[in-house]
Amino acid sequence: MEPLTERSSGHRLLRPKRVQGGQTTSDLVKSAYVAGNAEVFPLILQLHVPKGAIVADVTYGKGTFWKSVSLSDYKVLASDISPKSDLGMLPFIEIRGGVDCRRLPYRDHSIDCVVLDPPYMEGLYRRSVDHMAGSGTHVAFRNAYSNGQETDGGPKWHGAVVDLYARAGREAWRALRPNGIFIVKCQDEVSANKQRLTHVELITGYESLGFYTKDLFVVMRTNAPGVSRVKKQVHARKNHSYFLVFEKRRVSFSSVLSLQPDGREERTARPRTGH
Repeated sequence: MEPLTERSSGHRLLRPKRVQGGQTTSDLVKSAYVAGNAEVFPLILQLHVPKGAIVADVTYGKGTFWKSVSLSDYKVLASDISPKSDLGMLPFIEIRGGVDCRRLPYRDHSIDCVVLDPPYMEGLYRRSVDHMAGSGTHVAFRNAYSNGQETDGGPKWHGAVVDLYARAGREAWRALRPNGIFIVKCQDEVSANKQRLTHVELITGYESLGFYTKDLFVVMRTNAPGVSRVKKQVHARKNHSYFLVFEKRRVSFSSVLSLQPDGREERTARPRTGH
């Protein structure tokens, strides 16, 4: 039988038959995983960062994110304000020390992707080392996510966490090329007995800079969280974190919801042009 072609037949117009492309599969990158960062991060790169891209990991730490990534696929610029001494995981990556993620040594619009994973617990931003989180059995966490130095000046508690993310986000915007990708790791927390939804604060803040929130991944801990003692639990214990994926592409809407006085729900809209 010949395929239908566009032609007039009385009052009917016959058009070519539409054929769906693609294949049926369940092998997809998903939005939530019970896994470690090393298992999820390569999937994010696969979906959002093309091979050959220049990727600046500005809070490299011990390099856990890159453990399962084929490094021949990317040009990795690894830096950290205080490189860790035990770099046995990926000793073949050259790490540039003394680099603050809030003041990057890269030219404007020169990087394809920026990866940010700073300490996201307010307990790691204390003005006295003795008061920092991560003591005792949690010292390994402090070693991985903090430079172990006192915080001098600036906001305190959770405000210090958000302030670092904000300053690092502005610097990422400067260094990224148009349509560049900004991958941010974060976790919500309870600070001073107040619920702080860090991922919401960052989405709101980064969109105000002009970033488009392109994707979100939830990473759930593979082990059970616990505390040494508790009298009464008043908030759900956090056992998940987020990878937020932003694109340096101004769009005409924001994820921020504005509730109008008359009860109408309306998304904040404002025209944005250029990069």
